[in-house]
Amino acid sequence: MDVPISVLDRSPVRRGRGTVQAVRDTVTFARDVEALGYHRFWVSEHHGVPGVAGSAPAVLAAAIAGATQRIRVGTGGVMLPNHRPLVIAEQFGVLAALHPGRIDLGLGRSVGFVEGVRRARGQGKDAADGFGGQVRELLAFFRGDSAYPGVHAIPAEGQSVSVFLLATGVGAGLAAELGLPLVIAPARGEQAMLDAISRYREQFRSDIADPYVVVSTAVAVADTAEQAQRLLLPEAWSTVYSRSHGVFPPLAPAEEILALPMTERERTRLGEVLAGQISGTPEEVADRLGTLVRRTGADELLISTSTYDPAERVDSFAALAALAGLSVPA
Repeated sequence: MDVPISVLDRSPVRRGRGTVQAVRDTVTFARDVEALGYHRFWVSEHHGVPGVAGSAPAVLAAAIAGATQRIRVGTGGVMLPNHRPLVIAEQFGVLAALHPGRIDLGLGRSVGFVEGVRRARGQGKDAADGFGGQVRELLAFFRGDSAYPGVHAIPAEGQSVSVFLLATGVGAGLAAELGLPLVIAPARGEQAMLDAISRYREQFRSDIADPYVVVSTAVAVADTAEQAQRLLLPEAWSTVYSRSHGVFPPLAPAEEILALPMTERERTRLGEVLAGQISGTPEEVADRLGTLVRRTGADELLISTSTYDPAERVDSFAALAALAGLSVPA
């Protein structure tokens, strides 16, 4: 497991704490993660989701970069169909100017799952169809050779912003074609992820870079396997609930979730979600993560784990940092 390990935080809302506290918790968590020796800290973009407060990733990334000293800061990701490429280039050019050598730009193609949100943002489902062209336009602004005569993304041109592509399935081909790092999770199952990674490496085209694969997964570490799985339960249940009700609710304590009168279908789905994540004692997690790295050939791991109690989450990440041998550079 000798690869960099990074963290993705979606600014989850915890019941009783509210959305304002959720984004403040993200900044606090970034400081904790930096102190533990993690490589990157990324935030996400969601709109109109009651259980997720991270709606403005560029703004949140700016706050995090200003509150930390060393860790790389970025997005996992900016949903580019929601924005004009020039605006994103300008925003991340400013970030890179203020925090040189620390800014990442992860890009995704989602336009939101709720029709009302899409209408409010002036987008239809088909907006994602132009994702490839939008990425190319954005990269051109960073290079200073955009297709718009006389238009320059200031101060983005020439800035060192690392661009990543978040993808599943066919999206990996775009990352390969453009010579960009790929960020991928087993959202459609591990075999589908492995197949996409293989295609990405086979099709990769770049004269200046090598294929780079970041594998994202949820991880929880505790003294016992049961304790570790309970850490994953709040977010896993919110995921299951969202599939049945169309709403991702704020995280609730594990004890309350275990006492809920679930349907058989909900119990099955909950088990499937938990089975797709990694939890256990330090030894068990080290073994499973090592296997994941070997099977995928991952160049980096991106851990996206949340739970109801922020302190318990930090404890889990501290245990993961210890078993991975992470340390803060002098």
